[in-house]
Amino acid sequence: MATPMENVNQVLASDPEDRYVRGRMTWNPAMQAIPISGIRRMVNKAAELEDVIHLSIGQPDFPTPKHIIDAHIHALEAGQTGYTMDAGLPELLDTLASYYSDRYRSTLTSENFLITTGATEGIYLLITAMAAPGREFIVADPTFLLYAPLIRMLGGQIRSVPTRAEHGHQLDPERVIRLINPNTHAIILNSPSNPTGTVYPRETVEWICQEAAYRGVQVISDEVYDHLVLDDMEYPSVLTCSADLDHVAVVSSFSKTFSMPGLRIGWVVADQNTIRMLRRYHMFTTTVANTPAQWAGVAALVHDRSFIDVMVEEYRRRRDRVVDLVSNTAGLTGYWPQGAFYIAPSLPPGVDASNIAMRMLEETGVCVIPGDAFGESSTNLLRISYSTSMEQIEEAFARIQPWMERQPEMRDSYSG
Repeated sequence: MATPMENVNQVLASDPEDRYVRGRMTWNPAMQAIPISGIRRMVNKAAELEDVIHLSIGQPDFPTPKHIIDAHIHALEAGQTGYTMDAGLPELLDTLASYYSDRYRSTLTSENFLITTGATEGIYLLITAMAAPGREFIVADPTFLLYAPLIRMLGGQIRSVPTRAEHGHQLDPERVIRLINPNTHAIILNSPSNPTGTVYPRETVEWICQEAAYRGVQVISDEVYDHLVLDDMEYPSVLTCSADLDHVAVVSSFSKTFSMPGLRIGWVVADQNTIRMLRRYHMFTTTVANTPAQWAGVAALVHDRSFIDVMVEEYRRRRDRVVDLVSNTAGLTGYWPQGAFYIAPSLPPGVDASNIAMRMLEETGVCVIPGDAFGESSTNLLRISYSTSMEQIEEAFARIQPWMERQPEMRDSYSG
């Protein structure tokens, strides 16, 4: 109802400055669950400095293959710029079903897939569709930084399983299973792991999947690095470690394997009922993923993929060298990461990695990410990415090693 003009003075404050609240938004209190990104804090500081070497990057440093770029351009030129079906481009859904069926000898169909705006949207849809007050989620610590804030925003609770560098950051399935209780709703796996590069062995994934199925607990598996396995081993996807899809969902994308992070195409693999529900939710988030980029995804899957082997071989070469460099750096306890392009060595107990990382950046110009970005129990870890050239890696450690030797927190711990 409109306010009569004669009553205006009773509605508005007499001082114009009191009539409006400038620069202030009344946010949902759940927004308090979203932390300031530890990655962004370091990268923003690095942007203020000169001659910075980034061992902080979480994306491939290889160019997108030309046939993928050509397919993207062709889709634009052909007018493929409208909406797709809500589940995704039918040609991409069919290609993914064929690709997964060939790789895992499964019987998946296009109705088991939902195309999302990157794996990030897939994770968002799954977690926010499940999280609720009183529901518990079991996650490793450290793990990818997206999961916990989304769970906490909706009143869910985190039950973390700390891992240690001296044990290769392997997840102990017995500890995971002991945490399951009547309030447990889901277990989130990320293998190969960001930030640790750890690949969980088949027996770990199978044990967790079998116990979760028996107890009615969901398993969400973030498998965006599934092709970046650097040792001679078969990748144990939950799709090959579960009897069926009734309690599991997989999230993946083109970003890491096909060096397409900016094209933002990911997907969810799940049972048909889950996909139908997520399609409804997806319509109220991003509606559909980028159409030309979906055509680029088709090209990525159906054409030659030998460049993946070249990329993996180079990451393997860098991994081998970084492990050696870490082992000869004062204060760092390393291990043998088997996947992705990360290692997360630990500092001596009680040393604040956030403080070390910032001082290292300011005094040496080398940017790494402190472990508190990835978990509350990981405050003495540093995430080092080797998604950069070998020359940059060598130069970075040529700066890091003498600097670390001069730090008083490291002197007593180094015997190299």
